[in-house]
Amino acid sequence: MSRSADTKYTHCSQHFLQHAMNKDIDMMVKEEIEVHEEPLQSEAVEVLIKNEREYNKHDQDCSRNIHVVSHQQTQVEENPYQCNRFDRPFIQEGTFISHHRIHIGEKSYQCNQCEKEFSTNSNFIQHQRVHTVETPYHCHQCDKAFVLNSILISHMCPKTHTGEKPYQCNHCDNAFSLKSSLMEHQGIHTGEKPYQCNQCDKAFSQKGSLMIHQRIHTGEKPYPCNQCDKAFSMKGSLMIHQKIHTGEKPYQCNQCDKAFLLKCKLIIHQRVHTGEKPYQCNQCDKAFSQKFSLIKHHMIHTGEKPYQCNQCDKAFSHKSSLMEHHRIHTGEKPYQCNQCDKAFSHKISLTGHQRIHSGKKPYPCNQCDKAFSMKGSLMIHQKIHTGEKPYQCNQCDKAFLQKCKLIIHQRVHTGEKPYQ
Repeated sequence: MSRSADTKYTHCSQHFLQHAMNKDIDMMVKEEIEVHEEPLQSEAVEVLIKNEREYNKHDQDCSRNIHVVSHQQTQVEENPYQCNRFDRPFIQEGTFISHHRIHIGEKSYQCNQCEKEFSTNSNFIQHQRVHTVETPYHCHQCDKAFVLNSILISHMCPKTHTGEKPYQCNHCDNAFSLKSSLMEHQGIHTGEKPYQCNQCDKAFSQKGSLMIHQRIHTGEKPYPCNQCDKAFSMKGSLMIHQKIHTGEKPYQCNQCDKAFLLKCKLIIHQRVHTGEKPYQCNQCDKAFSQKFSLIKHHMIHTGEKPYQCNQCDKAFSHKSSLMEHHRIHTGEKPYQCNQCDKAFSHKISLTGHQRIHSGKKPYPCNQCDKAFSMKGSLMIHQKIHTGEKPYQCNQCDKAFLQKCKLIIHQRVHTGEKPYQ
């Protein structure tokens, strides 16, 4: 190898001029020494330095220096680190070592807040943002921020902010800004669920859904609240929870003054005004505005009551009902009216009571002009119009609209007189 008088390099087919800033000359000399077959003498080194400095006084394109050095090193070393499992070369030893850990399963980086381990420091640093909820990558067109730069790049697709959704589902009216989102969505229609949980028989159409599901088995809750001791398995759940601390209720009913933390709660509430009951029981003619109410109702048909009171023989179909029932034994009334001295064991009882002070009657009858402060009162009233009397006396042919009326009637047969 040789260096020509006009400082041109001919180490390979590429042709470069050496354009180095003064501060980089020492490094360039070192590189020059390394690539020569024989070490340069000290005098030659001094001449090289002098020539370089004089040359650079007139240089206005120093940026090529980096390419020269990188190109020389590549040509001389010829990718010295080779993976023996894949035909993949590496120039830097550190990159090769990190890659090698993938094959041997070595995970040197341990998270001190959960049990996860990582083979590379970069993945470990990215993971830690899950715990800190750090989102350093900000979109300059909206207020969104992201944990990973790759997610920001996907978000920065021009269609995101224009609202354009060119990828239309051919099975429904949904449309998407990204083709990958459409492909994931189509799994709903095809029923394809390629992502199988290795701990139970559940499968998912999206990899992200599988990862979230697996936290049920591991108990991992990587999203902690910074205002209380609660933690969550999903970032969305944490964001919803944090609104409890701020008191934010962004979803306002346009027919009354109620507001809700979640949009789904507003939709359910609006059914009070519309009378919509989309959840139909397949064993009787009853319908419900909430899916949970239908599930609870189904237990009437099955007779299932898995929650047993340990102080009496009553049992309940739901844990919340058992907890409320316990207050009968303890006498606890945690729900206090802020306008009088009354207190209640159930929140719904307090809500109904407060309407006495406000005069609100949000439950109107759709067959007459009456309205009620409690939904239960409306349901009882509606039976007047239908003529329904579901409570039948087992000793005579009388029937009643309300259960309490049947109990009072049955004292005629038993002779019971409890009020002394």
